[in-house]
Amino acid sequence: MTIRLSDQFSYKRLLRFTCPAIAMMLFTSIYSVVDGYFVSNFAGKSALAAMTLIVPLLGMLGAIGFMLGTGGAAIVGKLLGEGRAAEAQRSFSLFVYVALGGGALLALAGEAVIGPLARLLGAEGELLAGSLVYGRICLLSLPFFMLQFLFQTFFVTAEKPKLGLAVTVAAGCTNMLLDALLVALLGWGLTGAALATAISECIGGGLPLLYFARKNTSLLRLTRPGFSARVLGRACGNGASEFLNNIAFSYLIVLYNYQLLRLAGENGVAAFGILLYVSFVFSTIFAGYAIGVAPLFSYNFGAGRRDELKNLCAKSLVLNAGAGLFVALFCAWAAGPVARAFTGYDPALCQLSTRAIRLFAPAFLLLWANVFASSLFTALNNGRVSALIALLRMFVFGTLSLVIMPLLFGLDGLWCAWTMAELASLAVSLPCFLHLRGRYGYA
Repeated sequence: MTIRLSDQFSYKRLLRFTCPAIAMMLFTSIYSVVDGYFVSNFAGKSALAAMTLIVPLLGMLGAIGFMLGTGGAAIVGKLLGEGRAAEAQRSFSLFVYVALGGGALLALAGEAVIGPLARLLGAEGELLAGSLVYGRICLLSLPFFMLQFLFQTFFVTAEKPKLGLAVTVAAGCTNMLLDALLVALLGWGLTGAALATAISECIGGGLPLLYFARKNTSLLRLTRPGFSARVLGRACGNGASEFLNNIAFSYLIVLYNYQLLRLAGENGVAAFGILLYVSFVFSTIFAGYAIGVAPLFSYNFGAGRRDELKNLCAKSLVLNAGAGLFVALFCAWAAGPVARAFTGYDPALCQLSTRAIRLFAPAFLLLWANVFASSLFTALNNGRVSALIALLRMFVFGTLSLVIMPLLFGLDGLWCAWTMAELASLAVSLPCFLHLRGRYGYA
């Protein structure tokens, strides 16, 4: 049975609607982890460190796709709720074409600056060479990487979350199979891992492009957009928080790597790479839920259904809080086995990775609240508040934590820094949530 944006949602119906988006994000993160697994076990910790060093730069370039996806989906969902379907189609098409063209331009710019940026991060010798090999190959698929981010959100708005999941699974399986072939069997190392990633991104962004370009059974289809700077500006404003989140996340990874090279050398960067995979996998549960539920908030806001906004908000808080507690406990328990899967060949690195994961685990008790609050205001077309939460959470509190905590507690302070940043961010998210509940009627 098809679930519509206009339905009234019980816990069961809400989970059925959001689970494909959660699974889609989880699968995306898992096939990134598979890259790390094959590179670490078949190319060594130096290759893993090189990949960890350059990935945040690629993430910064791809963040525009996520901004247009989340910010644009809020506009399109509101238009659909107001019954303005034709305008919704034109806006959707505009966002897709801008992401495709912008991705091509950014790929060209990235090829020119990736070398100097890698050196600026402290890469040299084998670390620099590996970073450039991986980064330059992945830049070739940047337009499709951006489209993949964008379509993950719009599949939900189009009432086709299961189709979005199917595309993600197809891209992920391609990546895993190519990793096994190119890295494990043929021994191509970082070159093989980068090719596997690039090809999978072309599938993840290309298949949805073909689907929406043709007549289909969803709420959305690519049409002649008609350029509108106002609509594009609103989408960028709405999605500014998600853009800032992605940019800032990549920036914080760079700062982590800098601090780790100083405090623990290559082993520290490699251990952080494993922690990054673990945190990426579990944080996508909350990001996936936010993507899945956002069109419901946008639609009901546009339709003026305050009772359903309250229902969605209350159930979302319960589900996210429960998931946060479970993830924190699971990470603390599973830290050892996860670290051994990646670094069983190096006892010292394995021990360092285990401690890093366990000290990071409490962050999940708080992370969900800040992710949900920022996503909620994006869905309600209030990009300013959403961006404020994201800016303070990542750039301000994240930077301060990564600078101050190592001064107080050394290397352990780095692993605990994220928890402190989330705690400080909650002091901003909670007042915003409470203050604006009357305006939007979600609580």
